[in-house]
Formats: sequence, structure tokens, C-alpha cells
Amino acid sequence: MQSKTRKRILMLLENNTYTEDIRVRQEAEALFAAGFHVTVICPGKPFHDVVEGVSVYRFPNPPNGNGVIGYLLEYGYSMLAVFALSLFVLLRQGFDVIHAHNPPDTFALIGLFYKLFGKRFVFDQHDLSPELFAYARFSENHNTMIYKVLVWFESFSYRVANRVIVTNESYRKISTERSGIDTTKVSIVRNGPDLLHFSCLPPVEHEPQNGIIQIAYMGVIGYQDGVDNLIRALYHLKTDFQKTNFRCVIMGKGLAFDLATSLVKELNLQAYVSFAGWMRQPQIAEVMKTVDICVAPEPSNPYNDASTIIKLMEYMAYCKPVVAYDLPEHRVTAGDSVLYARANDCRDYAAQIARLMENGELRRELGERGRQRIESTYAWQYQAKALVTAYEQLLTNAQS
Repeated sequence: MQSKTRKRILMLLENNTYTEDIRVRQEAEALFAAGFHVTVICPGKPFHDVVEGVSVYRFPNPPNGNGVIGYLLEYGYSMLAVFALSLFVLLRQGFDVIHAHNPPDTFALIGLFYKLFGKRFVFDQHDLSPELFAYARFSENHNTMIYKVLVWFESFSYRVANRVIVTNESYRKISTERSGIDTTKVSIVRNGPDLLHFSCLPPVEHEPQNGIIQIAYMGVIGYQDGVDNLIRALYHLKTDFQKTNFRCVIMGKGLAFDLATSLVKELNLQAYVSFAGWMRQPQIAEVMKTVDICVAPEPSNPYNDASTIIKLMEYMAYCKPVVAYDLPEHRVTAGDSVLYARANDCRDYAAQIARLMENGELRRELGERGRQRIESTYAWQYQAKALVTAYEQLLTNAQS
């Protein structure tokens, strides 16, 4: 689609920087390539630059949302900063569509304000904010009232939006059930790796050095991501299955980083687990050349069960065999290309890793199956078309 009038899109992002949020960057670049003028507001620095044709304005990073009060302060500050910058962009260059990436779902308040002036509002749902709050970030002591407020804001976002974009069928079902909106208002744009940036790196390309099997985790280290489960599984791998010929590198950062590092010390796994911090794509690709097994340790809960995990598809794009818990959306994404452990059973997770450690042919076979699924169905090239189609519908349909 080439926009004859070169429509202007303003994207709002709070919980990540533009360069580190793969989904937002891929969407922005896809829309720019389709002929739109795209501007992004997000945290970070410098204040302004242009990245691959996309204009990016940044506000100082919000305080980390640790605990309920921190959570509220983080999003309250971000709402004010984003709204102020949106006014700046409006006066400087204008925009036709405001495209909010959640969390938070409170961006719908900004969307509603601009709808009063004839702007279109797109709600791009990356996460289920109520479930993220209740079952992932504050699962031990979450506030029921706050959960209900988050459900209300989510439903409010669905209703205010001219177009809702979700990552999978589970999210689309939730969007229609919680708010009663018509399914025709909801478009699925899955998280998919751009194959231009992912070379197939099958495990058989190298021989394990000194018989050591390399295991890798990459991505956010949040409470919902299960890195603590992974560390416990590695403990079982060493003690119950008597495997000592492995090393695990954890690439990423997040609110649960301190928990993960302390657990490694507590279980005396320092010789087996290392933390590489946040790495960019070229650095990750170098590490992945020598990786034999990848891990996606997200536990089963109402949040993860309905979510599509980006790292899983990136592992598949690299042709790597993966061990994951048996979650519904994992099955949709990976089918029979992943080795599944019983949900939330760290010992069984260790057993599946051990199985892959002992079977190089199985590692190769699973890696090839995963890559084929990405190439045939889930690569970003397919998702970009779905995104542009959603915008075509948005701009040609007089939907209120």
C-alpha cells in the first residue's frame, strides 16, 4: 500500500526503548515502507533522532515499577510525559492516527482525547495487562481492586479504538469476550522474526567443545518469564540427572535479574550459568553459532497460556531445538518442533534438556522443523502484510 496523502502515524510506547522493542520497530518500519510517515514516542535518549526513516522522540526513563506503588508511579509519570510529547508532535508536524502499544492500557485516555479532534486510534495489545499484574508481576500479593481497574481500562481501550491489533487468536477471543466488540474490529498481527536478520544455525554446524553442551536463554528477565524455573531445572539436570557437561548463558535483563543471580548462587550453579546482559542482534547471532539447545521457561498461568512468546520464534528462526513448558500458545506457534515439559514441572523440564543433550539427531530434526514453520507461516514478512491490511481497513472504513 502506498499512501497517496502520506498519512501520519504517531506511535506510543512506554515499557521499552524503540531500538530494543522488536515488535514496535518492525511495525514502524513496515508502515514506513508502505508509504506512511511514522513517529514514535518512547523512553530513553537522545531526545530525537531518525532511525531507518522513523522519527523517534524520547522522554527520560520512568522509575522502575517495583510493587504496586511503583507500578502506579511508573505509568502515571509515563502518561504525563507521553501526552506532553504528543502535543509537541501535533504542533510540530501533526498526525492522523495515534497507535498505542500496551502496556499501559491507559493510553486509551490519550487516544480518546485526540479522537475529539478527528484522529483515529489504534490499540496494539502486546500483553494482557490484568493478567500480567495479577499472575506475573505481583502474583503473591496482588490487589483485586487494581486487577478490576486494569480489566476496565483494557475493555475501555477496546471500545475506544477504531482498530484493535492483537498478537494471536487467544487475545482476539479475550478482546471480544471482555468488551463485546465485533471481531471484525480486531486484526491479528503476530510476533514474527524477520528472516533477513536470522540465519539458520543448526546445532550440527559445530562439535561441542570438550563435550560441553551449550544452552541459551535470551530475552527479558521478568517475573513472568520463568528464568527462576530455568535455574531450578538446571539444578535438577546436575543433581538428579548427573549432567555436568553443560553451560547455560542467559542473555537479557529485567526486574527479576537479581532474583535469578541470587538463585544461581543459592543452588551453587556459578560454574554452569553465566549472565551476559542485554545484547543486540549481531551479538546474539554470534553467541547462537555455538548454541546446542535453547530454552523458553515461561510457566503456565493465565497470562503466559494466552501469550505468544517472541523468543520461541526467534529460536526457531535460528534452527535451534527448544525446550519449553507445554502451554497452549506454544503449541500453536511451534507445533511438534519443540520438546515440551509438563507445565511448571522443573524436574521434567530438566529431563527434556537431558534428552536433547543425549541426542544430536533429535536436536537437528527439531531445529529444522522449527525453521520450516517460521519460513512457511510465521516470519515477519507475512505479519507485515497483515499490519498494512489492518491500516487499509482503518483508513477506508468509517468505523467509529
